[in-house]
Order: sequence, then C-alpha cells, then structure tokens
Amino acid sequence: MDIVIEKKKGIKRKHIYYAIGTVFFLIIAYNIFFAKNVSTYSVDKDKISISTVQNSVFNDYITVSGNVEPIATIYLDAMEGGRVEERIVEEGAMLKKGDVILRLSNPDLNLSILNSEAQLAEKSNFLRNTMVVLEQEKLQIQSELLRLRYEIKRKKRKLDQNTALYRDSLISQEEYLLSEEDYNMSQSSFDLYIKRQAHDSIYRSIQVHQMEDNLRNMDLNLKLVRQRKENLNVTSPIDGQLTVLDAEVGQSIPKNSRIGQIDILSSYKVVAPIDEHYIDKVKKGLIAILERQGEEYELKIRKVFPDVRNGKFIVEMIFTGHTPENMRTGQTYYSRLQLGNPQDALLLEKGSFFQETGGQWIFVVSEDGQYAEKRAIKIGRQNPKYYEVIEGLEAGEKVIISGYSNFGDNEKLDLN
Repeated sequence: MDIVIEKKKGIKRKHIYYAIGTVFFLIIAYNIFFAKNVSTYSVDKDKISISTVQNSVFNDYITVSGNVEPIATIYLDAMEGGRVEERIVEEGAMLKKGDVILRLSNPDLNLSILNSEAQLAEKSNFLRNTMVVLEQEKLQIQSELLRLRYEIKRKKRKLDQNTALYRDSLISQEEYLLSEEDYNMSQSSFDLYIKRQAHDSIYRSIQVHQMEDNLRNMDLNLKLVRQRKENLNVTSPIDGQLTVLDAEVGQSIPKNSRIGQIDILSSYKVVAPIDEHYIDKVKKGLIAILERQGEEYELKIRKVFPDVRNGKFIVEMIFTGHTPENMRTGQTYYSRLQLGNPQDALLLEKGSFFQETGGQWIFVVSEDGQYAEKRAIKIGRQNPKYYEVIEGLEAGEKVIISGYSNFGDNEKLDLN
C-alpha cells in the first residue's frame, strides 16, 4: 500500500536564492539606469566658488571707460595766405586771447593795399574838385539872381515912370511898350533862374551824396584790406593751450588752410565707447558716477553719437559739479553709468559660469552641501556685479558661480 507524502509548507532555500538574485539584478539595473541618465562628477569644494542668491536692490548700471578730453577744441585756420616768417610760440604753450602765434608775409597783399590807398586818394581829390565846381556854380547862380533882382527893380521903376508919362502923352506908345517888355523879360529871367537854382540844388545834393557814399565804400574797402594785412599775424582767438601747430618758417601757407589747434582747458569732458547692446537705453541726460581717490564726481551725458563702429557707439559726458584735481588730456577714467532707477530684485552674483551656460542653467548646491544639481534658470538684467534672476532660483539657495569648463555634460556634482 502506497504512503502519501505531504509537501512541506514554508520558504524553500531555492526561493531565497531566487529572491536574492532578483534584488541583486534590480540593484544592478537601477545603477545602470541612473548612471546613464544622471551623470555625476566629483568636485573639490576648495576649487569652486559658491554664492548665495539674495533679495536686494538691483542697480541698473554699467561700467564705462572713457578718455579725458578738453571741453572744447578750436581749430586755427590761416585767414590770409602767405609765407611763414616767424613762429612766436611752440606747441604746448598756454595762450591768452590775442597772443601772436605766427607772422606771415604777403607781397601781393601789400601791393593791393597800395593800390587801394591810391584809388581812395584819387577819389577823394575828385570829390573835392567836384564839390568846388558845384559850389562855384551855386555862387554863380546866386550872383545872377542878385543881378536879376536889381534889374527887375530898375526896370520896374522905369516902367512906372513911363506909365505916368504915357498917361500924360509925354512919351510915345512905343517907348512905353519897350519899358514894359523889358520889365517882363527881367521878371521871366528871374523866375527861370529860381527854377534852375532849385533843380541844381537837388542835382548837387544827389551827386555829392553818391560821391560821399563811394568815398565811404572805398575807405571801408581800404580798412578791410588793411585788416587783411593784420591777419598776417596769426593770433589766438581764445584763452587755451596750443596743442597743434603745423607751420614751419619759410613754408607757404594757403588761405583758409588749417594750421593748428587750441584746446580750452577751463573744463573737461569724458568721451567713452559703449557696447551697442545698450544703445536703446543710453540717452542724453543720464548720470554717471566717477570714483577717484575715494571721492565721487557726477557726470552727465551731453551727447550720444548714433554711429556704431566695431560694435561700439560714443557718448560725451561732462562734469556737473567739481572735477578731480590734476586732470590731464588722455587720462582714462572708469565710471558707473546709471541706466535706470534702483529696484528690488532677486540677485545672483556674477561669475564665470555664464560663459558656458549663457545664463540658461546653473548648478544649485543641496541644503546639506554634499552635492549640486543642474537646474534651468532665466536671467534678466545685469550690471557689473549681479544678474537679475527672473525664474528658477529662490532667495537663500546656494549656487556654483565659478567656471564649468571641467564639468563636461554631467548633471550632478559630488562636492568633496
């Protein structure tokens, strides 16, 4: 008779082996998967820079470097052409308005002056002679009028006598008529001379006026020619420093040619190139702060030149108050140009990480400081010290801001 053997209940040894194998397989599979999707790189903490994200005031400014230039430059042109006879001062000299810089000579100009003087003398003599003739004619007419007045009186008296005699039939009618005609003739001659006197007076007045105008014009022309001679002495139009003088003794200088430059040193301006990225933000009137020897000086943009060359545009800034001591043309000054008003923002300290990430992601350090993980972020405005964080980070979080060139494509860093 067969005996029924009952199966033992419980976990058999082989099941334990199966379980251990399964767990081991899962651990290996997990490690393989994790290693494939989350690569890790070990980093020495002492070789990286870690910064804390913070809420603070964001100052929208950029640092610009500019060169000191005179507040204004006056170009020196030769108003008259000529040969350089003498250099009175040299480049670098401080000048007062009216100081002679060069002496020129111009024989043609001297000849022109002599000709103008001769023409003026000739015109003057002609005018005087003409006025003498006109005055003689005036006197002649006055003398003739005086004679006619006397003759009219005499013939009027004769006519009155003959009229009385004719009424008494003591003279003939012919004699009476002759005396009447003589009187009328004298009266007509007198009236005619009166008209001639009035006409000649107007004519003389016009002629004298025209000749006097011509004489004044010639005198003015002579003064202008003499002034041209004075222009052979090239003088300083302002107080300033002669920085350029391009003229040598014996050299022929054409008229209106540029021969020098005078800088006005009563004040200075700072001319600075700025990256074209900021061209829409930089406006006339913006304020910049210059720090020198522990003191701040305020500058204001006076001009913005719109031309962009080699990725830069130029601004011209002037001091609104006191200026640094011992300023010299050509010095380089650094200033903070304020682009907007200060605002509260989430700030991230600037670092070399931006060169590799472009501000699109960053390594965020864990709370325990044992590792750092890659996280996407969004950067807004920036100044020389900070980035404005738009999203991706919170105040108090710590991030790695040093360069990422050694981290490769790893998404996690073990911090040792």
